[in-house]
Amino acid sequence: MTVKEKKIPQWLVFPSQKPRRDVAPSERCCGGPNEKRLLSNLLDKYNTLERPVFNESEPVVVSFGLTLMQIIDVDEKNQILTTNAWLNLDWRDQNLIWNPANYSGVKDVRIPPNRIWKPDILLYNSADEGFDNTFQTNVVVRHNGSCNYIPPGIFKSTCKIDITWFPFDDQQCKMKFGSWTYDGFMLDLVEKTTEGGDISGFITNGEWDLIGVPSNRTVEYYTCCPEPYVDITFVIHIRRRTLYYFFNLIVPSVLISSMALLGFTLPPDSGEKLTLGVTILLSLTVFLNLVAETLPQVSDAIPLLGTYFNCIMFMVASSVVLTVVVLNYHHRRAEMHDMPGWVRTLFLLWLPWILRMSRPGKKVTRKTILMNSRIKEMELKERSSRSLLANVLDMDDDFRHSVDLSTDVIGDYVSMQRPLTLKECVFVIATQQAQRDLQAIIRELRFITSKLKKKDDENDLIAEWKFAAMVVDRICLFIFTMFTIIATLAVLFSAPHIIVQ
Repeated sequence: MTVKEKKIPQWLVFPSQKPRRDVAPSERCCGGPNEKRLLSNLLDKYNTLERPVFNESEPVVVSFGLTLMQIIDVDEKNQILTTNAWLNLDWRDQNLIWNPANYSGVKDVRIPPNRIWKPDILLYNSADEGFDNTFQTNVVVRHNGSCNYIPPGIFKSTCKIDITWFPFDDQQCKMKFGSWTYDGFMLDLVEKTTEGGDISGFITNGEWDLIGVPSNRTVEYYTCCPEPYVDITFVIHIRRRTLYYFFNLIVPSVLISSMALLGFTLPPDSGEKLTLGVTILLSLTVFLNLVAETLPQVSDAIPLLGTYFNCIMFMVASSVVLTVVVLNYHHRRAEMHDMPGWVRTLFLLWLPWILRMSRPGKKVTRKTILMNSRIKEMELKERSSRSLLANVLDMDDDFRHSVDLSTDVIGDYVSMQRPLTLKECVFVIATQQAQRDLQAIIRELRFITSKLKKKDDENDLIAEWKFAAMVVDRICLFIFTMFTIIATLAVLFSAPHIIVQ
C-alpha cells in the first residue's frame, strides 16, 4: 500500500469526531458499517407497495398534524391562499422493526420516502400546478417501527373569500387533507393534537392577523365508493389588519368629502363655487380609480368600503348639482323670473326660521310668519272692496270722488239757464285748467312712483332670490354634513370589528 493509498483515520481529518477514550469499548457505536448492514437487511426485501400491517384487515393508523409557519399571500381575485406549512405524519411500519443490540445500538435511521411505504396524504383543495408541492424529506424510522415524516411545502389552497366587510373582514380558509386512494378501512387518519394546527413558530404577516387554526376530523361517503374516506380539515382563521386601509383610503375620502362641504360656505359672487365642486368631483374620481386597484376584484358581494365610496361619490355629485341650483337662484332677475308662492313660503319663511337665518332688519320668527300671512289676507280683502277703476289706476276711491265732485260743480255752472258772468267764466276756465294740470301732475307722479316702486320691487325680488340661494346653501351644508358623518359612522360601526392595527 502506497502512502497515497494509506487510509487516514477519520478523527485526524475531523478532530471533533475523535473517539472518546473515557467511553468503554462496549459502549462505543461504530455507526457506519452497522447502519449500512441494518439498512441492507431492512430494505433488501422491502416492498414499497405493501401496507405495513400484520393483519390485512387492520388499517394503518396515521397520526396527522400541521405546523403553520407563514401566510404568504391571500389572492382575493383568484380566491387562493398561499401558505408555508409543515406536515407531521406518524405511523407504525411492522416491516421496519429491529433489535438495536444486534446493530451496535443503532436505534433510528433516515430513509428516503421513495424507498419505503408512506401514506399518500394530499391536500384535496390544492390549487398548485403540480398539486403536491411538498419537499420529500427523509423519514425518521425508529427501532420499534415508528415512522416520522415531516415534509415542508408551499401550499396553494382554494379559499372562498368573503369581502362583504372589506377591509374589516375575517376569512376562514380550509385545508383538507386525506388519503387519495386508501379508504378508512385501510388507512385511518387521527389528529395529532386536539388543539388544531401548531402556530408556535408562526411568522407575523403584515396584512393579516392569525386568529387560530382549529382542526376537525370527518368521515365522508362519496357517491363513487361505498367505503368511508377519512380526512382532517384545518381551518385557518385570519383577520385583515385595517391600519393601511384606514389611513390610505378612508381618511382621504373623508377629507375630500369635507372639502365638498366647504363649497356650500363659499359666496356665489366669488365665481369659484362651481369650479371648486367640479374640481373636488374630478379629484375624487381619480382617487377612486387608484383605490379600485386595491379593492378585491370580485363580483360575489359589494365590499363595505366600496359602498362607502359610492355614498361619498353620490354626495359630491349631488353637491355639484345643488351648487348649480344655488347659482341659478342667486343670479335670477325680476324681468326673467317671478318667485312662486311656495318658494317664497318655503325658502323665505319656514326654512330661515328653522335654520335661525334672517336678513338685516327682517328677523324671521313664528310671529312674523303669522303676521305676513294676515297682511296678505287683509290686502286681498282691501283690493276686493275697492272699485275696478281704483284697482286699475292704483289710486284711492276718495281721490276719485273728489275729482267727480269738482266735475259736478262745473257741470252745475254750465247747466245754468242764464248767461255766465265774466267772473264765473274765469272760474270755470281756471277750474278746468287746474283739473287738467292736476291730472297731468298725477300722471307724472304716478309714472315716477311706479318706476321707483318697480325698481324697489325688482331689488326686493333680487334680494329675495339671493336670500333663497343662501338658504339652499345652508340647508345643503347641514344635510350633507349629517350625511357624511352618518355614512362614516355607519360604515365603521356596521363592521364586525373596528380595531385599527
